Amino acid sequence: MIILLLLLCSIGNAIAQKRNTLVIADDHLILNIDLKSPRSELDSIFKVAGISESIIEKVTAGDFAAMRNEGWNNTSRQGDIVQFDRSLNDVNINPQSRPYLITTRLPRMDGKPGYPEKVKYGVNKYALITVYELPSGFTRFILPGFQNAKRVFLAGNFNNWSTLKGLMKRTEGGWMIDIKLEPGAYQYKYIVDSRWRTDPNNLLQVDDGGGNVNSVYFKYNYKFKLPGYESAHRITVAGDFNKWNPNELIMDKKANWWERELYLDNGMHVYRFMVDGQWTTDPGNPLKVKDENGNISSVLNLGEKVNFKLSGYTDARKVFVAGNFNDWRPAELGLQKTNDSWVLPLILAPGNYQYKFIIDGKWIFDPYNPYYATEKGQRNSFLSVKPNHTFRLRGFSDAKTVIVTGTFDDWDPNGITLAHVGDEWIVNYYLKPGKCLYKFRIDGKWIIDPGNKLWEQNQFGTGNSVLWME
Repeated sequence: MIILLLLLCSIGNAIAQKRNTLVIADDHLILNIDLKSPRSELDSIFKVAGISESIIEKVTAGDFAAMRNEGWNNTSRQGDIVQFDRSLNDVNINPQSRPYLITTRLPRMDGKPGYPEKVKYGVNKYALITVYELPSGFTRFILPGFQNAKRVFLAGNFNNWSTLKGLMKRTEGGWMIDIKLEPGAYQYKYIVDSRWRTDPNNLLQVDDGGGNVNSVYFKYNYKFKLPGYESAHRITVAGDFNKWNPNELIMDKKANWWERELYLDNGMHVYRFMVDGQWTTDPGNPLKVKDENGNISSVLNLGEKVNFKLSGYTDARKVFVAGNFNDWRPAELGLQKTNDSWVLPLILAPGNYQYKFIIDGKWIFDPYNPYYATEKGQRNSFLSVKPNHTFRLRGFSDAKTVIVTGTFDDWDPNGITLAHVGDEWIVNYYLKPGKCLYKFRIDGKWIIDPGNKLWEQNQFGTGNSVLWME
């Protein structure tokens, strides 16, 4: 009798513990909770499910509206036992009027293997939404199935493809992990019992540089929103970031607005909406620009703020700035006149830029910028936004010109001009991840960097300095 009583008690405890569960089954997340459970248990299961803790009070009081706002549906209730369901199916996430040929829209990611090159924009495409953002700011990765696996890891460029850091948690019906990501493009794979696998639910893949492929995920950072147009049948957004393709980014209809979320790289973007075949600008964005054909578009700036300033020239009628950040369009970015100067704040993505000012039609260098570079044989003022390396050369105080060049600018013999500051020559530069070869050129004479011990031989027998950027 004692043994029977102990067995019944253990079964009762197991049943009670099963009242708060999260299961991956049939392309759904199924959450079961007991409203009478201690707050600590509810906190724990809500955290596992990726639901905001602030919702617990409302749920225990019988208000499930907040759960619906986070994508969960109440499917059943028996007394204090409540079941919620969240579909992983890609239902109406991007409605298409024709089949979506994802293989023709693969993003170009030709950086070093496993590390994406910068892309202008990105949209995800999942058969099942197994990667998504949580209210906490974490990104959740779910791998359904593989219940017989002993260990599963998530590896990608976000953890330097570590085979030890991304240990996933086993849950009923699959595996799960939450990680912190900044907006951007990411490559990843799962490691199931030491075997590398792409995400079976992710339709976006790129060459991994080793004869296989990696899955690609974009963490979004921007949402286009167009109010009104309740009677419209189809609205899309297009811009210079997707080569003005009017059929790709179809917006989702909401209560009294349309929206489309995606990843956009930092920088200046020009865009318009197409409403049932007719182009229109963004009524909520006062920044507009007119192209050479007279088309008016809205302007979106994402990234770092750069203040272009030209002192003097108070008698000038118009002053513009142009550079490779706007394809050198001369009458697009006008500076505003102040008491003794002309100014223009502009948002630019991290990177390297060349520019000039245009004063009443005349192109000039920035007179207060000692840095220069060349593009298509033309010398221009040089600017680096959020640089991650400083080239330094000590001594050579009698030199007239010192430049640096390398693989980062295709060994342009004119290179980037360094400024003489104190007892050294310096220039800040934004370098991409990977290996970089470079040399200094002092009044026409080539030398390797005497302050860098890393170098390798070249075909001329004169050597190149070496940098490795993470």
